[in-house]
Amino acid sequence: MLKIAVPNKGSLSETAAQMLAEAGYHGRRDPRELVTQDPRNNVEFFYLRPRDIATYVGSGALDVGITGRDLLLDSESPAAEVAELDFGESTFRFAAPGGQFDSLDQLQGRRVATSYPGLVGAFLAKTNVTATLVKLDGAVESAVRLGVADAVADVVSTGSTLRKAGLEIFGPVILQSTAVLISSGVQNPGADTLLRRLQGVLVARQYVLMDYDVPRVHLDAATAVTPGIESPTISPLADPDWVAVRAMVPRTEMNLVMDSLWEVGARAILVSPIHAARL
Repeated sequence: MLKIAVPNKGSLSETAAQMLAEAGYHGRRDPRELVTQDPRNNVEFFYLRPRDIATYVGSGALDVGITGRDLLLDSESPAAEVAELDFGESTFRFAAPGGQFDSLDQLQGRRVATSYPGLVGAFLAKTNVTATLVKLDGAVESAVRLGVADAVADVVSTGSTLRKAGLEIFGPVILQSTAVLISSGVQNPGADTLLRRLQGVLVARQYVLMDYDVPRVHLDAATAVTPGIESPTISPLADPDWVAVRAMVPRTEMNLVMDSLWEVGARAILVSPIHAARL
């Protein structure tokens, strides 16, 4: 039975559970459950703190897990990243009082507050900067004002929280993080199935199925707009001068594609969601 670690709370939890459900797995119904089985799919789910998942998977106690790349790197676990899951994006940056630092090398010998000492320490080591890391569990933006650090390293979205604390971003990006599937490295057929299913969910979320009719004389122009993943499906219609075309189209581009198809003479353009896929 495949043992899967799933975030029990936090920003990754709900989306991870939804993604697994779309992949055909049956997780917990009661949010207080810590362990639940899905006998039909031969898997067992363990609901853990996102920060602990990489440790459990890296130890071999669990086979695979869903966590953030930032948490994986910060844990220094031997677990391996298998695939990006296209949610939970975050960016890590350095910040300090305005005008105090212009470049990363100015942190040499200074104090940096962070909730991710493993991640930040490894980044500074690669850039040959030696700084004292002050580990905090949260609200690191207050560290400079309270005198326990000279700068901070934290997740940045719009930067408004840092600006409210009188801090400005400087230096390079530490990490672009996202939710990832990680593995202990132990071979398990169930892990391969899980990966294929999750990849199918990503495809279903990223693409739509587009159907339309187009005159044969404009077929080349239309299929240039909708080349599909490998090749579009083309079917004859009762009118021999027309054909029906079906192709997968990126969801974010579907309206632009419909506009282009209309301009080349396509009609009866329909868009359908994809609920599951294997490519």
